[in-house]
Amino acid sequence: MRKLFLLLFLNFFGFAAFAQSGGERISGLFAQMNFERFANTVENQTSYEFHFRQKDVADVRVNLQLSDASLPNALDEIFSGTNLKYTIDGELGVWISSESRMQMNFSPQFFEIKERSDDETSIVDSVDRFARNKLYTIGRSTDDPEKSSATISGIVTSIENGEPMEGAIVLERVNYNQMVTGPDGYYELTLPKGRHTLVVQNIGGFQEQRQINLLGDGKLNMRIAETVLSLDEVVVSSGALSNIQKLDMGVQAISIDEVKRLPAVLGEVDLVRGILTTPGVNTVGEASVGFNVRGGAADQNLILYNQSTVFNPSHVFGFFSAFNADLTSGVELYKGSIPVNYGGRLSSVLQIDADFGNEEKFSGSGGIGLLTGRLSLEGPISENTTFKIGGRATYSDWVLNLLEDETDLNGSDVSFYDLNANIRHEIDEKNILEFTGYLSQDDFSFDPDTTFNYRNFNVAGTWRHFFNDQLEGSFTFGYDSYEFGIIGIENPLNSFDFSFEVEQFHLRSDFEYRKNENHIFKFGFHAIQYDLDPGTIQPFGPESILIEQDLERERAREFSIYFGDEFTINEELSISYGGRYMFYNMYGQQTINEYVPGAPITDSNVIGERSFGSGESVKTYHGPEFRVSARYILDNQSSLKAGFNTNRQNLHLLTNTSAIAPTDSWKLSDTYIKPQTGGQASLGYYRNLARGQVEFSAEVYYRYMRNLLDFRSGATLILNENIEQDVLNSDGRAYGIEFLLKKNVGDLRGSLAYTFSRSFLKTSDDPSIEKVNNGEFYPSNYDQPHNVVLALNYELSKRINTTLNTNYSTGRPVTLPISKFEYAGSERVFFSERNAYRIPDYFRIDFSVNLEGNHKVNKVAHASWSFGVYNLLGRSNPYSVYYTPIEGEIKGFQLSIFARPIPFITYNFRF
Repeated sequence: MRKLFLLLFLNFFGFAAFAQSGGERISGLFAQMNFERFANTVENQTSYEFHFRQKDVADVRVNLQLSDASLPNALDEIFSGTNLKYTIDGELGVWISSESRMQMNFSPQFFEIKERSDDETSIVDSVDRFARNKLYTIGRSTDDPEKSSATISGIVTSIENGEPMEGAIVLERVNYNQMVTGPDGYYELTLPKGRHTLVVQNIGGFQEQRQINLLGDGKLNMRIAETVLSLDEVVVSSGALSNIQKLDMGVQAISIDEVKRLPAVLGEVDLVRGILTTPGVNTVGEASVGFNVRGGAADQNLILYNQSTVFNPSHVFGFFSAFNADLTSGVELYKGSIPVNYGGRLSSVLQIDADFGNEEKFSGSGGIGLLTGRLSLEGPISENTTFKIGGRATYSDWVLNLLEDETDLNGSDVSFYDLNANIRHEIDEKNILEFTGYLSQDDFSFDPDTTFNYRNFNVAGTWRHFFNDQLEGSFTFGYDSYEFGIIGIENPLNSFDFSFEVEQFHLRSDFEYRKNENHIFKFGFHAIQYDLDPGTIQPFGPESILIEQDLERERAREFSIYFGDEFTINEELSISYGGRYMFYNMYGQQTINEYVPGAPITDSNVIGERSFGSGESVKTYHGPEFRVSARYILDNQSSLKAGFNTNRQNLHLLTNTSAIAPTDSWKLSDTYIKPQTGGQASLGYYRNLARGQVEFSAEVYYRYMRNLLDFRSGATLILNENIEQDVLNSDGRAYGIEFLLKKNVGDLRGSLAYTFSRSFLKTSDDPSIEKVNNGEFYPSNYDQPHNVVLALNYELSKRINTTLNTNYSTGRPVTLPISKFEYAGSERVFFSERNAYRIPDYFRIDFSVNLEGNHKVNKVAHASWSFGVYNLLGRSNPYSVYYTPIEGEIKGFQLSIFARPIPFITYNFRF
């Protein structure tokens, strides 16, 4: 008893001395907050650690506004009128009890010490309230007693669904050693032996901690909650830490919750549209899912669903996204420093991660809107196997049929569906199998004489293997295809059926080796086999006299090897460097034209043909790609980053529009169409403001591009056997500066993104190539100097939130007729230089309200409503400007997709 009294006496005076010197102060508004949440908030702000029983504080509510206040003063106010007492020890432990003698009779498991036995490979923490204060002993004291440090590793998973948690930050509180978990939830830290506090912060949840006694190398698998607390304390720490600390720059991660809050076209949640709220990313047109990144074309974006390439990410000419938000777990866009394990495109990589289902229980979700419906189911198949399947479909014909008879869209037929199936099986702790499948189908006709259809199909299997604590690998094999068709029956004699298809088989092997706390090596190889049908047209119907035409198939192989290293030089400076080497070979059966050397590639300069047999090499290209980036931490709240990377692209989109349309076809690099190449240099400054509640970033970049495809005026892109005669090899350059201000906490959240960017093209200096604009640089079709996006979300209550989304951008370039003249007895039009003018600027405001049902835990189903207005002001934003002769006169027209406010309403549910 005397020892206990002496300990309390010393702790009391230790705290008194600490308080007199100022102590750690607390600021913030705590309105009707339960005490457990208040304690977690204070722990996140300070070094205090609370110890109490839940039943003692269950009825305590905190209603204070503190400004640089001491904790004792705050606790005195909170516990006034209660029987609760507290003491603060010399190590800033806050002990709270209702016992008159301050007896700390906690749960018997409160200070449970867990030792790893000889046959035990890892420790799994508990999931109760006391997990944050239990002491976990890692390793054995007999393990390498001469070493002063040891390595702790493990998997961070979600309590809610048991899935690995990507993007969680595991931080050692004193030395600030930290690591961001990857897709497998894995973390690894090398620390001095002894007592440590590990802080775990995930995006979408609240901050957790674990107490460890590190004796030697060992594992601690941690299970943490994603949505225990409201989002007031969710994103701040993890977003701030990762934004300042991570090596990558130009990376934008959008959570599913953020996307669901954005107003959507016709009420359909759009993952890709969420990316458009970030700087450096511009939409190519109203209601189009295509996007341009830092002055690049739409086909320069690699869109991956897990590891599968999706060629057309939209439904119905871009009105709807091809991705079902209920089947995905996250979205990341790499537009600055593209990781060394990605390649094949010049501008960006959009990685959409599949959700593999809840391993705890069977559940589902869905929604019903005016035009579409969706449903998804998930749950465990067995102890180690989970699944998630879902689908969407439209039933929009009823809306089109309500239109007046004289309306062009009356009687139109529009339908689409998409299906997803994801399965994960954990063989053991070292082997995981994942299978994903995706199918989408579109059929529509806005003109009864012409029917369009297109389809995406992707399937892939991945084996993840953990060789040991340092080395892990993943092996993926998959098949991707995209095809479209057009049936025209306007004239029975010329009725046709046209089809196009591109398919690829891909094999990936990716390894990550954590040599020590200073080096993380990534290496592997990728292989792709392309098989492309450029187009087939055949007669449709018995009356058609059309002559069948079938272009030669194109086949090629692409093989890449890569290596990279993330090297931590010291606490302030880290660098990432590496490279890829790509081999590309187009092979026969193929016939190509031969032209007069040095002369323009035109039909009049054809001097013969050269044929290649099946499997015979037609053309080979190869070359390196480089990746290097660095991060220097200026202080706890800011950092500088710089990067440079080069890329190669062997697949080209043949299009004379800025957006990806169903009638666009793809083309492989061949003898005359070379791989696109380019490089980008960027520099960025990142800072956290308002105690980490606001993120600020500014990035400046410069890009150069070679062998881009532009086309002669009036070029034929479909069923063109000699497409090289209409292609103009061009060089490009782009530069700009991007600003992002983002607030992730509080009732009012949102982001403000501003981009100034320019994008130019110039016909190649090759004398054999026809020059556009006299060989000078001219604005590309997607050159939009100014772009501003403001996205705000205000939480009126835990059940009601409103969203306001504002977009402004400079109008896209356009070529206009500027005069007319008579020639050979007819009136002709003289056009300006290419892209010398611009369509009017774009401006749009959207508004939505999301209404949640009550949050009772034991409800059979939870429901919510989303309703709002797209294009609130009814502005007629031009999609394009075009001119056509009417009664002998050339008249101009402006095409607007949505020229009036578009209301929407959607009912969502989950069970």
